[in-house]
Amino acid sequence: MSPEAFRGWKNRCITLLGMSGVGKTYLSTLMREHDWFHYSGDYRIGTRYLDEAILDLIKEEAMQIPFLRNLLRNDWIDIHNNIKIDNLGPVLAYVGKLGNPELGGVPLDEFQSRQACYREGEIAAMNDLPAFIHKAREIYDYPHLINDVGGSLCELEEPSVIDLLADNSLILYIKVTNDEEEQKLIARAQSAPKPLYYRPEFLDKQLTVYLEENNLEYAAQMDPDDFTRWVFPRLFRSRVPRYEAIAEQYGYTVSSEEVAAVRNENDFMDLVSTAIERSGKD
Repeated sequence: MSPEAFRGWKNRCITLLGMSGVGKTYLSTLMREHDWFHYSGDYRIGTRYLDEAILDLIKEEAMQIPFLRNLLRNDWIDIHNNIKIDNLGPVLAYVGKLGNPELGGVPLDEFQSRQACYREGEIAAMNDLPAFIHKAREIYDYPHLINDVGGSLCELEEPSVIDLLADNSLILYIKVTNDEEEQKLIARAQSAPKPLYYRPEFLDKQLTVYLEENNLEYAAQMDPDDFTRWVFPRLFRSRVPRYEAIAEQYGYTVSSEEVAAVRNENDFMDLVSTAIERSGKD
């Protein structure tokens, strides 16, 4: 795509790729104010593909309390998810953190099961993109759509998903280009965590290292918050080459600093046009 073709694109669809915290939701929220439909992958996962699993987990915990158990068994109360695009609390609670259950952690077997469910939900949510492009235009009267994908998209190892996104959208990778920005992103993710998916091979390897470094025998002994803080920088760095490979083959790259400077739709259009132009791709 040329910059001219992008600007002349009647119904634009852009997929934002990158780690949580690089500015995907910032851009999506900003463009929503300029008549773009905001399709959030994590929101779709939580409201459609993990909704029942989240509610079952909540009800299972509530049934341990006699007072709530009585209310639930008699249908005197109702429990529902209140997931929002900018507040994925129920999804975060479901995915959980690996570690000691007495410290709020999730046992390894259960954690792995939830990770698998999250992965399937993310694949399904991305496969829904063409339908939402249609809905955005034909039902909600939005001419353009911005696809705000989860940071784990590059971890799915499902090539058909990337092919579908490339066929239906322009992929824009938001890259962290210096150590200072990298440290800010890591600190932001650690202070305001979002649901994290780990490739099984990555998790197995890092879990082994963490247990050895801390003289622990198994995951249930870990402090879940400490493990999450420890593993996130390693997760970030393992994802970078995966993002770059997708962008190299299918999309275009901008920096997180460039994204932070976007203030309106014109800025965004200039940002994408510049990325296309300097890529040298036909």
